[in-house]
Amino acid sequence: MNVRLALGLCTVILCLCGASAKLNGDECEVCIGFLNKFSRRLKEREIPVQDQSKTELELMKACKDARGKEERFCYYIGAAEISATKLTKEVIKPMSFSKPVEKICEELKKKDAQICELRYEKKIDVDAVDLKKLRVKELKQILSSWDEDCRGCAEKSDFVRKINDVKHLHVEL
Repeated sequence: MNVRLALGLCTVILCLCGASAKLNGDECEVCIGFLNKFSRRLKEREIPVQDQSKTELELMKACKDARGKEERFCYYIGAAEISATKLTKEVIKPMSFSKPVEKICEELKKKDAQICELRYEKKIDVDAVDLKKLRVKELKQILSSWDEDCRGCAEKSDFVRKINDVKHLHVEL
């Protein structure tokens, strides 16, 4: 009788531990965001998700274009050239069965929790903020998001000047 009770408790505990893999809040935002963009990309290019080999090739191409946190996501799933692991099949196969991206990300979280720890960097409204009050790291982030380089920038004022010089190219007035 005590053995049955112990087995029952173990079963309940295991079920509760398995339920912790569900996503909550803004968890896996990069995974969900990237896979939604990738899904739209497949539709735009008329690549059938059922063709797993073409879908995987397109995933590799999408990851070559990825920047920032999405590039890191690609590294984690093995779609980047320098990746050590290969989880691309864990993305491609469920997509071919039209599994929702949220569920795909839940499964990826079970394989590698780092995937769901990725968060997008907050966007900085260049027009609404005083650039002189930002940190150099945030100024570099602005330039990086615009694919601009600040060669020879050594001080904060150099970065602010560069942003003001190229702002008209990247910000709609």
